[in-house]
Amino acid sequence: MLRILESIPVGLLELEASQLHCLLDGPTLIHLQGRRSRPLFVSVLLHGNETSGWDALRRVLLQYHDRELPRALSLLIGNVDAAREAKRHLKHQLDFNRVWNGGESTAHKAMAFVVEQMRRREVAFSIDIHNNTGHNPHYACVNSLDERYLQLARLFSRNIVYFLQPDNVQSMAFAKLCPAVTVECGRVASGSGADHAAAFVQAVLNLSDLPRHPIAAHDIDVFHTVATVKVAPDCRFTFDGEDYDLRFGSDLDRLNFAEVAAGTLLATRRQGCDKPLIVTDEAGEEATNTYFQFDNERILFREQTIPVMITQDTEVIRQDCLCYLMERYPWQSR
Repeated sequence: MLRILESIPVGLLELEASQLHCLLDGPTLIHLQGRRSRPLFVSVLLHGNETSGWDALRRVLLQYHDRELPRALSLLIGNVDAAREAKRHLKHQLDFNRVWNGGESTAHKAMAFVVEQMRRREVAFSIDIHNNTGHNPHYACVNSLDERYLQLARLFSRNIVYFLQPDNVQSMAFAKLCPAVTVECGRVASGSGADHAAAFVQAVLNLSDLPRHPIAAHDIDVFHTVATVKVAPDCRFTFDGEDYDLRFGSDLDRLNFAEVAAGTLLATRRQGCDKPLIVTDEAGEEATNTYFQFDNERILFREQTIPVMITQDTEVIRQDCLCYLMERYPWQSR
């Protein structure tokens, strides 16, 4: 399933994400040499419809087509089959960003091989590049509060999300090897995500090391993900229609990164629709009634919280989740 290359195939950088299948027959790991031998690892297109990462790496690598990279670079190009169809993943596939914690599938084994390859190469930094399908600011995610990880994340955004679930993502696997970050680059259609990601990758390629001075508390905003919100599999939902079990507002994603007060309306439900939402906390325990109050047909936030990654893409909601809930993390440099 996984192809390993030591150079960029001729013509690859001229291809859009949807065209990569013409040269690549599946996930591909490309190792490129640079002046500093410990590589930067970058993964793109783990979700085939999130193309800013590939667009960013094309721009960066085209700048070095006739000169040496400042640091070795290992690039994982993920789900080219899903990218062809502009899908997160195809129906017969696993989610390529949920297969990094071991397992017996071909995808699990391929990603375990990638991690082992990078361990042997003494990877210096890891970046996983994604997009959102709802309105969100650009932000970075970490799985460790080690200051090196926060320093890396801060190079991308002052908004930093610390999470431990899901625990089968790329950044979680690489956090055991080196400072690792996931960067969320907004909507693909905005165009700004590729520019931002390219500038970030370029900056990290040129790093000799991460800054060693403490981060001032006022320089970053750290959030902690405390719960995942999913729509029940048998629940029909809509953002603007009449025929529904559960109806959300058409501008629900305006709540992303907002301090939502207790009592704020999330959705309305049809009478008889008893369990439209499934909420799990960081420990994986059911926590729906901890975070939401069911007041006849209204579903209200039970306590103040900060949603993130609210999406109105029905396919993404079915494949992944409606959103995550966060709290501010009282971080200060140790």
